[in-house]
Amino acid sequence: MRRVAVALAVILGALLVGQAADAEHEVYYRYTVLGYVKDARGRPIPKREVMIIRDKTGFSYLGETDARGLYVVVLRLGDESRGESLTARAGAATARIDVRFEPTNRTEERGTRLDLDGGHFVERSAWFPSTLTLYLGEKTR
Repeated sequence: MRRVAVALAVILGALLVGQAADAEHEVYYRYTVLGYVKDARGRPIPKREVMIIRDKTGFSYLGETDARGLYVVVLRLGDESRGESLTARAGAATARIDVRFEPTNRTEERGTRLDLDGGHFVERSAWFPSTLTLYLGEKTR
């Protein structure tokens, strides 16, 4: 009887852990910051580290540009993170951005585009359909 109880506990635990792991990959737990890093002449800067820091927790997420200057940083943020501020750093450049998305939209990607053009960050929030919805007040597809 004890073996059955232990086996049942192990199976139940595995199921619960599996469900938690699946939730980590859901759209409403991801916030993507992506963009291009370019010099003052508009040329891509490869292998540049880009750091996104959650100001609330101090936790940082790292990315690196590819040969085209493109970087992608995926943060683990849920609905409760809406309105939080993030700090972006690449070299000497820094910028503060706010986390914006529509919490009821749980199907479209959440995130923003943040380009570094010649040492200055430029945010293009409407890059993702779920953030564009905030500005247009309608479905974008």
